[in-house]
Amino acid sequence: MDSNRETPMKMKTPPIVSPQEWEAARQQLLVKEKELTRARDAMAAQRRRMPWLPVEKKYSFDGPQGKVSLLDLFEGRRQLILYRAFFEPGVFGWPEHACRGCSFGADQVAHLAHLNARDTTLAYASRAPQADIVRLKERMGWKMPWYTITDDFDKDFGVDEWHGTNAFFRDGERVFRTYFINNRGDEAMGSTWSYLDITPLGRQEQWEDSPEGYPQTPPYKWWNWHDEYAASTSPDPGWAKVVDNARVTLNLD
Repeated sequence: MDSNRETPMKMKTPPIVSPQEWEAARQQLLVKEKELTRARDAMAAQRRRMPWLPVEKKYSFDGPQGKVSLLDLFEGRRQLILYRAFFEPGVFGWPEHACRGCSFGADQVAHLAHLNARDTTLAYASRAPQADIVRLKERMGWKMPWYTITDDFDKDFGVDEWHGTNAFFRDGERVFRTYFINNRGDEAMGSTWSYLDITPLGRQEQWEDSPEGYPQTPPYKWWNWHDEYAASTSPDPGWAKVVDNARVTLNLD
């Protein structure tokens, strides 16, 4: 008997159908998927209308260059997404690894240049010293800024005992907490879109339902290769033509 042969499945699988039947089933499910997409857009629109909570307390973090404030974590941008990752003594995996769940999420973070192009900074924060954070990032190939919590920030923002993602907005020197997700809400994080959808400004595209005066640009036209965002502040004419043709073909207007 061939020991390399797979054992037959004992699962109760769905029916086996023809290509026409399969496509009909897909189209039926597609209706519900589009409803889910619209519901997700509506939820993001509600997030953009959440009240803002002023952050009056001064918080201090350790960074690669020394002490920094919460305001510094924005890196000059208007929006900050700060994920509390568990990497510290007492966490499973220490000192070689961060929490498996937090590490799973970190592996999925998209290239940061796309978020930065929407005036948004993503950062991580843990209790581990900077030397250990630098070592971990190098080992795992992670690029996001990662700071050391030195005070009650984690307790004050609901992430002292469990992971979570806080969204903040900067208006000059003032900082506001605008949204927070944790538990299974963090499962969706990683893509540029999922991060932007929890920020107060959203994706900043014209199709979005946002409060009056919010920054919005034509969809797709701001997209760029991650190594060329700094090369130009306006859409490349060639890419703009591609986008315009796509909008007509796909009836996006």
